[in-house]
Amino acid sequence: MTTELDRLVDGVRQGDRRALARAITLVESTRDDHGEQAADVLAAVLPDTGRAVRVGISGPPGVGKSTFIEALGAHLTEGGAKLAVLAVDPSSARSGGSILGDKTRMERLTRHPQAFVRPSPSGTTVGGVARRTREALLLCEAAGYGVVLVETVGVGQSDSAVAEMVDTFALLVSPGGGDELQGIKRGVMELADLVVVTKADGDLAAAARQAEADHRHALGLLRPRFQGWRPPVLSCSARSGTGIDVVWEAVLEHRRTLEGTGALRHLRAEQARAWLWSEVRERLLGGLRSDPEVQRLAPVLEAKVLAGELAPPAAAAELLSVWARFSS
Repeated sequence: MTTELDRLVDGVRQGDRRALARAITLVESTRDDHGEQAADVLAAVLPDTGRAVRVGISGPPGVGKSTFIEALGAHLTEGGAKLAVLAVDPSSARSGGSILGDKTRMERLTRHPQAFVRPSPSGTTVGGVARRTREALLLCEAAGYGVVLVETVGVGQSDSAVAEMVDTFALLVSPGGGDELQGIKRGVMELADLVVVTKADGDLAAAARQAEADHRHALGLLRPRFQGWRPPVLSCSARSGTGIDVVWEAVLEHRRTLEGTGALRHLRAEQARAWLWSEVRERLLGGLRSDPEVQRLAPVLEAKVLAGELAPPAAAAELLSVWARFSS
């Protein structure tokens, strides 16, 4: 490891926010030389990781995830906690850049000295999680942040990507009762360790109570993910701060339950396994797409698939056959 990387690692360990930001930028880089440096940095800080409370926060667009995180962040930082937020922004399909600006959405939290907010474009990664969120999470832990929140772009087909890197998966829902419940897929409900009804104030207070009852009934029909834990349904108002402390206590109670049953250790091991195979898939796909022969043949096969002249499985088999032949 170079002296420059040594200094970067030392800066991360000392909690230097600029060093942390540079380290995350390094692991997010797609350059091959940066990939090697990032691997060295992660290997160096790995012994300093694993102690934070990791929470994933998901929910449909418009549910108020960022507002909720800012209210929760205020509660935590006022209590002396160091908080990191990895907020995965939707990416523009044309430019690949972030559409939302988290420094605008979480303005107060961004300015707090005990908080670190890092927006990352989701790009084309399935599940609304940036490819390097796992690495960023570990770097935040090494920098001394005791709580790491991962905000996703919203409920989608693969929120399991979040569940595979956090200890507690919180699903936020709006006070829409049965209509809201219909729009949430069963698979996402099965991942939830707690459900939080947002905007439970003013004219929506009664609707929030009804939504609590509806979601509690729905969860009662599902098999719990962990022994000794039945996901609670809570409500809160980020605007007034009401219920935020109750939500956080539920997160801590969930962690205590996992620690007490040994499930946390097993969960972290499974997360490492999932990370391994995710990395294998990403690297294989990257190697396939960058292969000159594949790049030459892919447009031809795509045109045949689009024209109905060739079945997608046959086209895929031919691409893989060409890659295997020329890369060996």
